[in-house]
Amino acid sequence: MATRREARELALQALYQVDLGDEVDPERGLLLFWAHFNRGEEVDPFARELVEGVLAKRERIDKLIGDAAERWRLPRLSRVDLSLLRLATFELMERPEIPASVTINEAIEIARRFGSEDSGAFVNGVLDAIATTLGVKERERRGQAK
Repeated sequence: MATRREARELALQALYQVDLGDEVDPERGLLLFWAHFNRGEEVDPFARELVEGVLAKRERIDKLIGDAAERWRLPRLSRVDLSLLRLATFELMERPEIPASVTINEAIEIARRFGSEDSGAFVNGVLDAIATTLGVKERERRGQAK
């Protein structure tokens, strides 16, 4: 599991780089990032999957975050928190084999490490609302009841 955490942290850093990077050519910034931050075959594939997934589904992800982050417009969010929310939202959407509670708890821990003092609680609240909207928790409960 430590490699999954490392992959999530690497993906967060890559998304942050894209968010801060060259708006004309975000791919260039991402290529430079991957060239300098290679963590090996146990970490990189999951990190790359997360980053590519977020970039491919960013519009839907941002809509989910915007709807769940009451009274917060996306441009007002810290870039770290927003990148982490995008990452975890993609995981909730596209990785049903990973329990929602694991995704959310990992995001909270990473928020505590990289974000502000209030980031963990904020990320928890937003992701909990997104998981409810996506019906992820309900699917897990039905799966456990079988």
